[in-house]
Amino acid sequence: MFDFRIVTEWLDNLLNGVMPAWLATTLECVLIGVGLLTVYALLALFYIYYERKLCGAFQCRLGPNRVGPLGLLQSFADMFKILIKELIPINHVDNFLFGLAPYLVVAASFASFAVLPWGNGLQIVDFNIGVFFLMAVSSIGVLGILLAGWSSNNKFTLIGALRSGAQMISYELSIGLSIMTVVLLAGTMSVSGLVAGQKDLWFIFQGHIPAVIAFLVYIVAGTAETNRGPFDLPEAESELTAGYHTEYSGIHFGYFYLAEYLNMFIVSGVATLLFFGGWMPLHIPGLDGFNAVMDYIPSVIWFVGKAVLLSAVIIWFKWTFPRLRIDQLMAFEWKYLLPINLFNLVLMLIVVAFGLHF
Repeated sequence: MFDFRIVTEWLDNLLNGVMPAWLATTLECVLIGVGLLTVYALLALFYIYYERKLCGAFQCRLGPNRVGPLGLLQSFADMFKILIKELIPINHVDNFLFGLAPYLVVAASFASFAVLPWGNGLQIVDFNIGVFFLMAVSSIGVLGILLAGWSSNNKFTLIGALRSGAQMISYELSIGLSIMTVVLLAGTMSVSGLVAGQKDLWFIFQGHIPAVIAFLVYIVAGTAETNRGPFDLPEAESELTAGYHTEYSGIHFGYFYLAEYLNMFIVSGVATLLFFGGWMPLHIPGLDGFNAVMDYIPSVIWFVGKAVLLSAVIIWFKWTFPRLRIDQLMAFEWKYLLPINLFNLVLMLIVVAFGLHF
């Protein structure tokens, strides 16, 4: 399987050979930032089209089919439309916090991108507490949502922000415990270490019952963490108009819109990393011929393909189940998911301690 470190090390040596080290490092950071922004924008456009098509299939209709062949340019048309929309000034708001909030939401998802293992040797940040760092930076987004609701000086936005804060902080417990269950199995918090530990068999198979339970809890809690249906109480249109981003317009509203889709990819990407091997191909012990064929598929395709398929499950949730009440939403986490997760963590401890895993 191709190792992207060959390319990155070649570029690093080239830049250091023609310019000072500080300038080469600065230029590399700029190139990485531009690359991440490009991937960020393209993934958002793809996910908008992807969900519309899946939604159309669930509802027995075509979805976007007018702008471009098969409606492929519909997302681009929507992007240009939102870029030229006016930013409507709102009276009696905290202008600084009102303007800061959407950037915090985007920054949280953008920082998470840097930790994901996109391919073999294609990871921007890798250190021994990568999973902990990922959980920390992904939690910054709730600050942007709370600031958006409070600074808008609108009771509906404030209620939506408080709902979102309570929901995201609560469901982060289940996400964290699910992640810790896998970390307990892997014995490392390094992202590259997690991928390397699944060289022969993905953790969803190695950890059998506790790993499957952890995955199911994670995918449900991750859906709630992204404020998507049936957990979209913070944006309940029938009650709160558009929730915490009611007063936003133009590109500021677009940032919230983009962050929701990119957070869905991040949740799916982390699930891919923890349970389905990251960029690691599907290897079955003893089937060397099959494993060799799987190695021919580029690592980037493995990672992105798994993440996109898992995102389809999250989209499936939204267009299948009705929205919960806020009391049902909180009770589901504290009365069901959290106790199941605590029990499952102890179960995984027993599995690891007695060597019952594959």
